[in-house]
Amino acid sequence: MNDDTMHHRLLQLLQQHRWAALATSAADATPMASMVGYAPGAHAGILYLHLSRLAAHTRNLLGNGMAALVIAENDPGHGDPQELARLTLQGRTTVIARDSEEYPAARARYLQRLPAAEPRFDFSDFILFRLEVDSARFVGGFAQARSFGSELLRGMVTR
Repeated sequence: MNDDTMHHRLLQLLQQHRWAALATSAADATPMASMVGYAPGAHAGILYLHLSRLAAHTRNLLGNGMAALVIAENDPGHGDPQELARLTLQGRTTVIARDSEEYPAARARYLQRLPAAEPRFDFSDFILFRLEVDSARFVGGFAQARSFGSELLRGMVTR
């Protein structure tokens, strides 16, 4: 698979899904994985997460900010699951303050992808995070893997 094809498939996977596995770790290094909604920013190097302070994964992010998000192609229930495309994005999260200049655009982008989440923006326990991706690992199928840095991802415009 050439680079252009892999870039296209990576972007397609990121944009076609809204639900992903979020990996975080507690202060004692205990790992945790959760399923969360996400929305890409203006490019593939930024993602938005809207999470409740009541969730352990949110407390982990507030504690150390490091996260990985795994997005996978849907499994049709037949064939070899090793052939399914998947993407792991690793980076650091930061809270987007409600009174910041970034908040309205990030909120709008998130709600464009996940409109049913709108009532939760009124809940005081929910926080909007920005995940700034440092690195990505895309697997397009068996023996078709490549790692990408943040520079390449920032050049991939999302819709």
